[in-house]
Formats: sequence, structure tokens, C-alpha cells
Amino acid sequence: MSVLEIERNDGVMVLRMNRPERMNALGSDLREALAEAWCEFRDSKDLEVAIYTGTGRAFCVGEDMKESLERGTVGRQPTRVEDPYRAGKLDKPVIVAINGFAMGGGFMLTELADLRVAVRGAVFESSEAKRWLMGGFNHGVKNNLPHAFATELAFAFRFTAERMYEVGYLNRVVDADQLLPTAREMAAHLMSLPPASRINTMHIMRAMRPTVPPELEAYAAVLHEYGAKSDLVESRKAFAEKRKPNFKGWDNPGDRERTPRMKRDK
Repeated sequence: MSVLEIERNDGVMVLRMNRPERMNALGSDLREALAEAWCEFRDSKDLEVAIYTGTGRAFCVGEDMKESLERGTVGRQPTRVEDPYRAGKLDKPVIVAINGFAMGGGFMLTELADLRVAVRGAVFESSEAKRWLMGGFNHGVKNNLPHAFATELAFAFRFTAERMYEVGYLNRVVDADQLLPTAREMAAHLMSLPPASRINTMHIMRAMRPTVPPELEAYAAVLHEYGAKSDLVESRKAFAEKRKPNFKGWDNPGDRERTPRMKRDK
């Protein structure tokens, strides 16, 4: 059984992650298959729109933490070829069809898409605050979300598809049996447009997405390294062992009072 199923028809490529027993966690095999498939989509003269989805009760739950623990290192490992979807280097529109849980890295995959449709009751979570030394500070900015909502998102609260639709993150929320038909209808509409109109409009809409100012990116990079690195592994071990984590916080307890500040706050 392939970890990634692919359909190609009428200019549309459907990529379906297929690790339902692992809730489509991003193990090395799936990452490699996705990178190769997105390269094919990028280079194809016949494929113009992609639909990205999953099998089972999850779209994708992000990092395969069991594999990370077995490997002894946390986080995403590089693939043999660069994944142009993750790198933001695709010049063709992508529709994400979210069939269930979209957590951590899986949530990040949904926000890279140009259009988003989800099943009712799908669950979303930006999980960085649970797994790293800082939460997902940039998702609210990139998705133009209200600050209070973005703060919840950064602290790894969970949201339903209905709530994500209310704040404008999703284009459609549909019954499960209408997920792929709706995504295919959206793809057919895109394919009906003049090719230059489709591509030029996509480029300008992507260019209009908000970005985090450089000084805040630099501050985030400092904070991302500040704290007990052992907690990164502990968060994953506790998850794998289905227990409450025993976090250290800081290697030196006094470091809590020395948390780096931005220059403007000093």
C-alpha cells in the first residue's frame, strides 16, 4: 500500500496521504513521496491545479513523533529533493481538502494552500507550543486573523472547522461525502479561467499575504532557542508514552527572569 495515492485527470492532480493507521503523520517515507509528487506537479505541462487531502479520520497530524524518538532527533528531516509545496515555490494553485484532524505540521500544510475546504467537525491545532520552546507565533499574521484568536492559536488551543470558517480561515465547510466533490468543483472553476488570469491572480493574491516583520522574526529566533532543550524530547516521549510530561523549563531556574526582550521593550 502506497503512503501517497495520486490521481491525474483533466489537468488536476489529487494527492492523498495514505497512512490512516498513523493519522497521516509525516514519516520519512511520506515526506519523500510528497516531495517527489510536488516536483512532478511543478514540472508537468499538463497538470495545472492540485487537490491535497488525506485518508481516514485525519488530514495530517504533523511530525511522526514515534519515528523522531527512534531516530534520536526531533523535527523534520531534509528530503532527497526539495519539497516545492513546503518551500512556497509552486506557480500553480493548490486546494486543500481537509478530511479530519489537521495538527502541528499538518495544520501548517493547510495554510500553505490557496483555497481550503474542510469537513464539518474537523479539528485544527497549531501545536508548536506543545513541542518546541515557543508557540506558533506567525500563523495569525500570515492568515490575517484577529489578535486574540491568533493568541489562542499560538498557545495550541484546538478549533473546529466551524470556528475556523467563522474567522475566515476556511473557504467551505461541508459534509464528509461532499469534501472531494466540492474540491473538484473548485478545481474545475479554476481550470475554466483563462490560463494567464488563473496564474496572475494567484501570484498577486499570494503577494498580498501578510508577513511577520524582520525584527519580530529575529526576536522569535532568539526565543525559540531559550529554555531547556531537553523539553523538546520530553514532550514527544510523554506523547508516545501517553503520560503527563515532566518539563524542566530552564536549565538554570534563574533564566526565567532573564528571558530575552526586544530592544524596544528594554
